[in-house]
Amino acid sequence: MARRKRTSVILEKAVRRAASINSIDPNLDLGNGLTLPAFSRLIERMRNKENAYNTALSNVDKLYSEMLETESQLGDMTEHMLMAVGTRYGKSSVEYGMAGGVPKNKRSKGLRGESPTPSLQQPSIIASGEENGSKNGNQNGNKATATS
Repeated sequence: MARRKRTSVILEKAVRRAASINSIDPNLDLGNGLTLPAFSRLIERMRNKENAYNTALSNVDKLYSEMLETESQLGDMTEHMLMAVGTRYGKSSVEYGMAGGVPKNKRSKGLRGESPTPSLQQPSIIASGEENGSKNGNQNGNKATATS
């Protein structure tokens, strides 16, 4: 997705104001450096900065797209390299494992729907009895609770 280009509301307002002031006097000097030519130079400088910024964003977008394409090509070639090692040396070979593949004879085969590691569930234990001098098994006098 392309980055959003910047447009300056202040720049647009300044351009309109300069056009209005120009109708008063093209060489208006209000003192303290407030002249129409200075105002126009600053407007132009801002316009150039904004254009440079937006161009830079476009260049970043282009570079990003090129990078993603190269990354995709690299992923494909990585897969092809491993497949070629498997074809040349065999998928059970040491070389295949050295190239990053899992040798065929080292793969674990599980049945469908079965997880490779069995899940161990611990049964809930309810504390009860009169251990440690308490009638419900707790030292603090609270009711017995289930623990897992």
